[in-house]
Formats: sequence, structure tokens, C-alpha cells
Amino acid sequence: MSGEVTLDGFLGGRLTIAQPKRGFRSGHDTVLLAAAVPAIAGARVLELGSGAGVAGLCLAARVPGVDVLGIEIDPELVRLAAGNAARNALPDRVRFACGDALALSLPKVDHADGFDHVFFNPPFHPETGQESPNAAKTRATLDKDAAVRGWTRAALASAKSGGTVTAILRADRAQDMLAAAEGHGAVLIPLFPHAGEIPKRAIVQLMKDAASGLRAASGLVLHEPDGRNTDAAEAVLRHGAALRLD
Repeated sequence: MSGEVTLDGFLGGRLTIAQPKRGFRSGHDTVLLAAAVPAIAGARVLELGSGAGVAGLCLAARVPGVDVLGIEIDPELVRLAAGNAARNALPDRVRFACGDALALSLPKVDHADGFDHVFFNPPFHPETGQESPNAAKTRATLDKDAAVRGWTRAALASAKSGGTVTAILRADRAQDMLAAAEGHGAVLIPLFPHAGEIPKRAIVQLMKDAASGLRAASGLVLHEPDGRNTDAAEAVLRHGAALRLD
């Protein structure tokens, strides 16, 4: 990372976040992911690949009393995320540590008995995709080592029985996540660019050790025909509402 950052507003300006000017930058996907985590006050939550901390901070801003730990492999991003937590007066509830999402040791991470919720935005573009000149962006976006399945297994191992695992990914990669989660309950939430269009993104939420099978939710339409956000999307993206999973 070059050290150049921008200050960006999230949740309608409720949060001010420093992000790398170049490389992977959080946007709507990150906010939607945080909105899908069904945490309540007192819950212990783990994010894999926390980047500059946007998702964890969005979750903490929505749910008072939630405790979030973000794991990120890039130490510069860990420092940036910690600064973002302080900037938004949340360092007591949102913490960040340097580590590999695929090589976690729960006793060393935080909670040996597992987290109530685990969430992540994995590298989900096929490895045949074009690499970015920025190495950090390539690492965050290209799935070169079956990352979707690997991150899913790591998240399930980190969650307690009865807890949830939530991820946002390309809609055509949802089956990879579901294949790695056999034996657990799941809900698939499609995200439609416009009404009637094929979803480009999807959120998958797993219920660890539940025998409920797979349920398809009605999903969320993001944009009106003129390009404006729908009211439902605006409620999540600007006003910090939870994403409905029905």
C-alpha cells in the first residue's frame, strides 16, 4: 500500500472511513454483507479478511453492544482499520488483528468455544480473471486457491454450534460455498441489479449444525429503472437497516 488514503462516508455519513486510494476499496457489497449478519447486543462476531474495517464498523454502528474482531493478513490494513475504529469512537467494541483467514487458531484469536457469528467477503472472481497491478487488490479479489470453499470451512470451524456464517459473493459462486457447507442449514439471498434481472451478487448465510437444508429468500432489488437506489436498498446502504432474509 502506497500510504495514500481517502476519507469516505458510509451509512449516510454516520461513519468516516480511511481507505487505500489504490487497491481494494469497500463499497455497497461490504455494507450489504454487514447488514445481513443477524447479531444482537452482546454477540461475539468474527470477520475474516477485514480490510480497512468497513464491514465490522458498519455492523457495530447498527448493533449497539456487539463485539467484533476482524482478522486481516495485511498489517498495514490492520493499522488503518484500528485507526478507523478510533476515528468513529468504536475501539472498545471493534478490534483488528493480523492473521491468515485460512490458518486461524481460535484460542489465540479470541474465543475457544467459537463465535456467535462469522462473516466474510472472500476472493471470488475466477483465477482466470485479470490481475490488478495492485497486489493487494489481486489477493482480495481473485480466487486462486479455492478460497471460497476454504474460507467457508474456516468460518464454520470458527463459529459455535448454532451460530451463523455469512458471506457475499458473485451469484455464480454461491454453489461453491454451499458445497463446502454440507450438513449445515443455509439461506440464499439474491441481490438483483434491477427488477427482473439475473442477480450478479448473492449473500449466503449458513446455520452451523442446523438440519434445515437450503432455503431461497426473495432477495433485494438494488436499483430502480432510472438507476436510483430502491427504498429497500437505501434503507440498508444509507440508514443502517438490517437486510431482511425472508
